[in-house]
Amino acid sequence: MQEKTQPFYIENGVLHGVRQIPSPNFNQRPENTDIQMVVIHNISLPPSQFGQGYIEQFFQNQLDWTLHPYFQTIKGMEVSAHLLILRTGEVIQLVNFNDRAWHAGRSNYLGLPECNDYSIGIELEGCDDLPFESVQYQALVDVVNCLQQTYPKIQHHIAGHSDIAPERKTDPGPYFNWSHFRQLLGEYNISK
Repeated sequence: MQEKTQPFYIENGVLHGVRQIPSPNFNQRPENTDIQMVVIHNISLPPSQFGQGYIEQFFQNQLDWTLHPYFQTIKGMEVSAHLLILRTGEVIQLVNFNDRAWHAGRSNYLGLPECNDYSIGIELEGCDDLPFESVQYQALVDVVNCLQQTYPKIQHHIAGHSDIAPERKTDPGPYFNWSHFRQLLGEYNISK
């Protein structure tokens, strides 16, 4: 079996091999906090529309609120994630992994509150009512494998936003195929 080459590597909280678009929406993690989990989200702006660059603008606080009526409903929100995986499979880093991105909000995982403190947030360009692209699953597998090597505590701790904030959130949604993702991740780990 041919060994799989890793397309990314992490150094000082930076994921090398991806485009960097820094978001101002972050702060420091609490002192002595280990990264323990990955949270998977979906986002599209406007809802169920893709590829217009609005997500990146939103995470940089540069979105023109007048371009679409939906944007008025999120005007002034300051949110971010560590990574964004576009429909094309391109991975963008918005926040250094050493910092606390603002992606989970009020949340709880296995009795630990405030998931932003100890998690890495990954946004998939998508929505609750359409399937994700196969290249997004492959990029997610590549990223998560790299994260697991750097932050071993996340090995078995990958959750959806809906898992950590079930009364508020539905993403990554019913079209995110968890079994397919876990199968790909398992195959990746076997082929190393």
